[in-house]
Amino acid sequence: MKEPLILDIKGNSLDDGPGIRSVVFFKGCPLSCLWCHNPESKRRELEISYDPKDCVHCDTCMEICTEKALSPDNPFFIDRKKCTLCMQCVEACPSGALSRVGSVMEIDAIVRDVARDKPFFKTSGGGVTLSGGEPTLSMDFLSRLVRAFREQEIHVLVETCGMFRLEDFLDKVYPHINAIYMDIKIMDKAAHQQYCGTSNEVILKNFKALNQLYQEGGVEILPRTPLIPGITDSDENIGAVISFLQECGVKKADVLPYHPLWQEKNFKIGIKDSRGDAPAMQSFLDKDRLQACREAFLAAGIQLA
Repeated sequence: MKEPLILDIKGNSLDDGPGIRSVVFFKGCPLSCLWCHNPESKRRELEISYDPKDCVHCDTCMEICTEKALSPDNPFFIDRKKCTLCMQCVEACPSGALSRVGSVMEIDAIVRDVARDKPFFKTSGGGVTLSGGEPTLSMDFLSRLVRAFREQEIHVLVETCGMFRLEDFLDKVYPHINAIYMDIKIMDKAAHQQYCGTSNEVILKNFKALNQLYQEGGVEILPRTPLIPGITDSDENIGAVISFLQECGVKKADVLPYHPLWQEKNFKIGIKDSRGDAPAMQSFLDKDRLQACREAFLAAGIQLA
């Protein structure tokens, strides 16, 4: 695949960087985190989503599907082993219960869409946030895109898991962006492998390098830790994250409260992981636990965003 698929472009965001922002969501990620809040962004390939709440049971899709891949008897309605992604069912669905997940977009089209909100960016100190998935998975495309945004004088922030080739990032992307948000999820290598699908060695190495550049006057980088009940919010992991950040000389970080809405998204695209059935993962993060984690960072002298 030469160009990445874009999941969506959402405007008027107040949670993805300073000011009012537009967020461009890329499809595809080198990690496979159990709790991913955008599971539809994990795979790079085109997918179909099925939302049973929107289905009017007209059977139009089943009648049009030549592969007989659609049936209420299927666990997720769509038999994705039979589906050829022809999209005829999506086009025929009258209620929108079936929808396309991922589209090819030209860079000019992305920039035009985002640039419509430049007046809001200017008055609020906002800009565009490139998220996902993982935008650095398509480094050449990302490079062309951030250059185009900078030509429009739009503040550019990259949200990343940190799993990329540093030399390529520094050469192709870094000179053209204003800020980086990088997740530091789990410090234990084996646990990171278990819950995120890969080791954290490259991520931690990249963070150290980019944070050093920031301290020398380079692009701002903010480490963020998602608080996943029973996984990342443990005293042991929080303590290890704080120790790592202190070693790096970090003065500011962020913690992200957990919500279980990803499980409904998993169903829509045909994903089932029994590990997500744990009682702690069925509800929002306890407020007291959130506060305890925040206080641990503050007590260590790390300001929270």
